Amino acid sequence: MTTSTAPYADLTGPTLARRIMTAPTAGPLAALVLACAFFSLATDQFLSGGNFSLIIQQVMVVGTLAIGQTLIILTAGIDLSCGAVMAFGSIMIAKMAAEGTVPPLVAIALGLAVCAGFGLVNGLLVKLIPLPPFIVTLGMLNVAFALTHIYSKEQTVADLPSQLTFLGNTFPLGGTDVTYGSLVALALFAVFAHLLSSTSWGRHVYALGNSSEAARLNGVRIGRLTIGLYALAGVVYGIAALLLVSRTGVGDPQAGQTDNLDSITAVVLGGTSLFGGRGSVLGSLIGALIVGVFRNGLQLMGVASIYQTLITGVLVILAVTVDQISRKRTR
Repeated sequence: MTTSTAPYADLTGPTLARRIMTAPTAGPLAALVLACAFFSLATDQFLSGGNFSLIIQQVMVVGTLAIGQTLIILTAGIDLSCGAVMAFGSIMIAKMAAEGTVPPLVAIALGLAVCAGFGLVNGLLVKLIPLPPFIVTLGMLNVAFALTHIYSKEQTVADLPSQLTFLGNTFPLGGTDVTYGSLVALALFAVFAHLLSSTSWGRHVYALGNSSEAARLNGVRIGRLTIGLYALAGVVYGIAALLLVSRTGVGDPQAGQTDNLDSITAVVLGGTSLFGGRGSVLGSLIGALIVGVFRNGLQLMGVASIYQTLITGVLVILAVTVDQISRKRTR
């Protein structure tokens, strides 16, 4: 009995440890833990429930954008328009509801539909013409940005109905105030993590990112899948728009101007490859938290915001460098 079970015990231990160490999220998670440890030693204010709640509130919008961005980057694409699309969705929802043009819930539904429309147009241009995702979404960024300022007339929309700001409300949890919007963002991560890891649709997404031709030969309808992914990403950007409105309590035409880059930063730091086919939305969540922790910790230490941007840029370059090296080693 002893000799028959020992080999299995020997094999299981190293295999489990190896899987944990080589998991795509292992590196980003280790970086997040080290960052938290550093800032907890550097400032007494960092290690508190209230501060962690603040970090989550600060990253929930960019984190939600990162979900849609992850879907696109997994296919070896990129979406530069996500922040501008979110801004247009938020100003549209806020203005229609504030002016009483339609009921608040209808305004939310229309905002989601319009954001999905932006994504659908991106997908059609990328797949049917076809055009490079970088060019298409760069152009759409400018379109959405211009429409935001035209529709808002450069004015911030205030006095929003309670239905639009509800997700910004908080409830006590373990002595810490948590927003309902944070729960929505975490639920979205859980849903998309399941879809990508445990469904045939998710396997098709990864197959498309690894090799579109191989995916096509295996029966994946790559055209429909690509277009659907961009449209679905647009819906996610619409949800981010609602979270933005609920958190700030206004419709701001200036919002989202750097969130496209922040979402890409979160995705890359989370271990998703810019070359497609590898990564996860849970990694993107960790990446968003890394950015949030660094900015929060540096702010508590009194470091100027320009240096926060500098450090974030360095982190992105390091993450892409690691990804490139790992790809060369696996060839």
